[in-house]
Amino acid sequence: MTQNIVQVEKVCKRFSQTHTSALDEVTLSVGEGKLLALLGPSGCGKTTLLRLIAGFDRPDEGTIAIAGRPVAGSSAWVPPERRRVGMVFQEFALFPHLTVTENIAFGLQDLRKKQPAVAKERVRDAIALVELDGFQNRYPHELSGGQRQRVALARALAPRPLLVLLDEPLSNLDVQVRVYLRHEIRKILKATGTTAIFVTHDREEALAISDTIGVMRDGRLEQLDTPERIYQEPASRFVAQFVTQANFLHARRNGKLWETEVGSFYGRAAKEDEGERAEVMIREEDVAISPDETGNAMVCDRQFLGREHRYALMTSSGQQLYARIPHTPVFEVGSRVRVSIVADNLAVFLSQ
Repeated sequence: MTQNIVQVEKVCKRFSQTHTSALDEVTLSVGEGKLLALLGPSGCGKTTLLRLIAGFDRPDEGTIAIAGRPVAGSSAWVPPERRRVGMVFQEFALFPHLTVTENIAFGLQDLRKKQPAVAKERVRDAIALVELDGFQNRYPHELSGGQRQRVALARALAPRPLLVLLDEPLSNLDVQVRVYLRHEIRKILKATGTTAIFVTHDREEALAISDTIGVMRDGRLEQLDTPERIYQEPASRFVAQFVTQANFLHARRNGKLWETEVGSFYGRAAKEDEGERAEVMIREEDVAISPDETGNAMVCDRQFLGREHRYALMTSSGQQLYARIPHTPVFEVGSRVRVSIVADNLAVFLSQ
């Protein structure tokens, strides 16, 4: 049975300058060797939660345990340096006057005094792990952004922590570097069996890196689940919109079906026996279009995205839809098309 490395129970955090809670009864756990992404918009509480787990702030209510040891709560407090937690910051936080080797060794000061040979081996292993052999004597200003981030990760991993916390570590990098590094970070963390919590506002990063995603909104966890279930079975309209960037069509109940102007569908609603009106979630990749001069929608715009086109469509009633379609055929802006939906069991969110 996998041990929980992190256990957060009903944690609350309030700041005096605001009237709302930064965190409101957040409960989650992270198993050994697992990667959790905290995903949400700015101000949702994800970085606050990371800081509480790291020990930089104290919770007002609730408890936090690391590897079964209480580290924060009404009857427990363990300072950050004694939690065996590694931290990777958005700004890298490298010492400009230290070389790559010296930056990585900085977190091993006690070990360097007691067992200098072991400390040197740890540094060599960390450099090899992040594939920076040959860069040992370079200074941060002589490295690219991606290389500096690798140094920051190596420094966090060198002390062999129980947990690594990463606070939007890729947000300052170019898009191509970010895409490459998110796969490298996952590979490195998995290769070392490291438990990690990764904060991001980028849904693609969260889906690509994590074993589990916690979607946060206004200090609460909206959903905690696998990337696949978060994407395919969102628990709320907010999760559906934020993670999938889906379309939402007005629908009316007709027996077991939900009727929309582009078809009738079976749907999964949270409360099947309540409500006659709803919104049906339709992902962009589930929208199909075909040329039809008497069709139920018009092409308003077309964007070329490399592997596909993204079409903006306007239905006959004025609802807007987006569709992601392979290159061919190409539909001209202003042309009429017939919209159909290729999925048949859709998420439904009842109207309030």
